[in-house]
Amino acid sequence: MTVSTTPFAQAVVADAMHPGIVTCGSDATVAEVAATMADAQIHCVVIAGISRRTGGEHLTWGVLSDLDLMAALAAGDAQDAASLAATATITIESTEPLGEAARIMAENQVAHLVVAERGTDRPVGVISTLDVARAAA
Repeated sequence: MTVSTTPFAQAVVADAMHPGIVTCGSDATVAEVAATMADAQIHCVVIAGISRRTGGEHLTWGVLSDLDLMAALAAGDAQDAASLAATATITIESTEPLGEAARIMAENQVAHLVVAERGTDRPVGVISTLDVARAAA
């Protein structure tokens, strides 16, 4: 990711997001998810192959965050990734203002938003609180 020189007030999600996503299958184990996060040095993965309703949308994926993973490890939970993906799946489009991403994160108390393609809701990237902070700095 490159740091944008666009002032925060004019920046959009595309200026700060990480393009591309890291996925795990819905049947991935806690150890497999942990290995994926550690290897990619990331704090959330998109879990493919599950079915969720969020708002009026039907999604075929979910999000498993580092905090979801920590809760599973602390509890000795052996569920699969689909069952552990407790984080609310909240999306934003890449053309939305960066301030809107910050507002959504704060309002929903989440550290990651999945950037979804307009019209298809296909995940194309992730934006985190650190990405927003980096852009604000």
